[in-house]
Amino acid sequence: MTTQPLEIDQTKSTIRTRFNPPNGFSWVQQEPGSFSEFLSNFPLHPPNLPVRDFTGVPIEEQQHHVAILKIDVGEKNLQQCADAWIRLYAEYLWLNQRFDDIGFEFTSTQFFAWDDYKIGYRTKEVNKKVSFINTGKFDDSYESFQKYLEVIFRYAGTISLDVESDPVKDNASIKAGDFIIKPGSPGHSVIIVGVARNVAGKKLYLLAESYMPAQDIHILVNHKNPKLSPWYELDVNAPQTVTAKYIFKPTSIKRFHALP
Repeated sequence: MTTQPLEIDQTKSTIRTRFNPPNGFSWVQQEPGSFSEFLSNFPLHPPNLPVRDFTGVPIEEQQHHVAILKIDVGEKNLQQCADAWIRLYAEYLWLNQRFDDIGFEFTSTQFFAWDDYKIGYRTKEVNKKVSFINTGKFDDSYESFQKYLEVIFRYAGTISLDVESDPVKDNASIKAGDFIIKPGSPGHSVIIVGVARNVAGKKLYLLAESYMPAQDIHILVNHKNPKLSPWYELDVNAPQTVTAKYIFKPTSIKRFHALP
């Protein structure tokens, strides 16, 4: 791998075009129309934009990111770590008009689908227990979809996302759309948004995350290996994985049940 500063073309506006892999590596070709392709080609904000929280105020620490995904964080403190993955996957399904596939479990294990929300089902919380009521109000607009996601963000998290996912058991299988996760309250997760590979089959990865408070989804710097940054090496068998702001111990790389 190169020991020279890696090239980042700040004039480019997507993940795949802005970040050139290290010498000897090239971008992995993703299946057309897949979630992996959607993430690798995701649009980015112009360079030098600070990471902002849900109120629009820059967060205190700005040294951990190298780019910001061009997607809003909402106006509530909801779209945090696991929610960032949920948001991106839900937007991918919406874009591809796979409306029947949009649905997620709450931490309570209750499942809530967009198909139910759009025909009027809403949550009702009593004594910290959630039930569903039918208001009979139909609304399948994008604005309604965003309100549905706020409900998911409120009641889902790393624990539920971990339950709804399967372990990635070998390094050769890791792909964009997978995530590293530590379930808990709080736990944390980061999203694999780009994969490069050399002729020997070794892979490198770009990682993105939101955090607490809810903030812009951003691509992480690799502080542990500045010569490789922002690319990361990952190993499903590693006792720990050190990212810019969090240490995952043990390493748990997973894939959502619904994804191949």
